[in-house]
Amino acid sequence: MPLVEYGVAKFVLPGQGESGDHHLVCCNQGGILIAAIDGIGHGEEAANAAKAAVSILKAGADEPVISLLQRCHEGLRGTRGVVLSLASIDQEHGMMTWTGVGNVQGALMRAGARKGSVQEVLLLRGGVVGSQLPALQAAVLPVAKGDTLVFVTDGIRGDFAEGVSALESPQRAADRILERHCRGTDDALVLVVRLTEVRA
Repeated sequence: MPLVEYGVAKFVLPGQGESGDHHLVCCNQGGILIAAIDGIGHGEEAANAAKAAVSILKAGADEPVISLLQRCHEGLRGTRGVVLSLASIDQEHGMMTWTGVGNVQGALMRAGARKGSVQEVLLLRGGVVGSQLPALQAAVLPVAKGDTLVFVTDGIRGDFAEGVSALESPQRAADRILERHCRGTDDALVLVVRLTEVRA
């Protein structure tokens, strides 16, 4: 039984060969690790920093989110660095731990909530993973089947959650957010993850 279903939509800044924005959705021992990563700047160097962060997160997917951020910080020192937000979902206990450094916004919509009503917003801390890491803190929230997590990089305007519905398919939601809220002046990534299986 898949734990989540998710959709991703991306915009690559015209003239750039690849996006500096990457994502990760990967199973770990207790549930699932979800991340959205924005390499500083754009183009190949930004993409390389973001890909390095994805590799580090995958390799340590069972670790707590604060340890993962510290591990990324150490591993990305020779790169441009990234800003990122990540969430670890403990499927057994119905809990999500999330944290963010920089400006990758996160929002959680509860199952059954009315359209566009965001129940939880990720508290972000300024800094750059790989060069200046702030004091880290993670928040822990209960989650349930049908809850929807949205991460967006800064190529998406801040009012992105207005039209999100817990009934819309994650891919359709990601495509629509990109279409309506993309700034067009930077790489952009939208990651929409719906919890399909929570045991607690």
